[in-house]
Amino acid sequence: MPKWERLKFWLAYLRGQVPWDTNVTPPELIDTIEGPDALPPGRALDLGCGTGTNVIYLAQRGWEAVGVDFVERAIREAREKAQEADVEARFYAGDVTRLGGIQGLTGTFDLALDIGCFHSLKPEGRKRYAAGLVERLRPGATYLLYAWGPRPGHLRGRGVTPAEAKAIFAPQLQAVRVQGGEERGWSSAWYWFRYAPQK
Repeated sequence: MPKWERLKFWLAYLRGQVPWDTNVTPPELIDTIEGPDALPPGRALDLGCGTGTNVIYLAQRGWEAVGVDFVERAIREAREKAQEADVEARFYAGDVTRLGGIQGLTGTFDLALDIGCFHSLKPEGRKRYAAGLVERLRPGATYLLYAWGPRPGHLRGRGVTPAEAKAIFAPQLQAVRVQGGEERGWSSAWYWFRYAPQK
């Protein structure tokens, strides 16, 4: 991510102008964790975790939950929120496109989620993100992604089509469900992927 974009997010958290950080766990994640086909608790990784709302939600439901975000202020707030909620969760300040370089982030995960981070990355960042993600997943793991569709001329988010999302994670991650939607007049989608290692 270019320095000017990183500065933009840093300033947004400093000013408290973070409309994407709603402090509300989305129903799609709740259904994945508590619905009729609920995943059993395991290890979960939230990429672009912001102030930790979903990491805390997962930790409260028996998951060993870990969050990563490049904005250190957001990570500090996440740690404070977790302490206030009296849950054990770990947070790391780091680049989601370079997961291998984040000190302390170890092991593999049964669930990874990204709610609004991937779609802002440039193509080269997306490739690094996908490669790093695959290395962090256990066979059969679920990857839950929420992403905007393309938004021409919009500064905050490049967007991704369903075909692009499926292609960049293939063949290791297979899309098992796509749920299209709309946000503020623009297309968006939720994706459920399953990690199937290729031999």
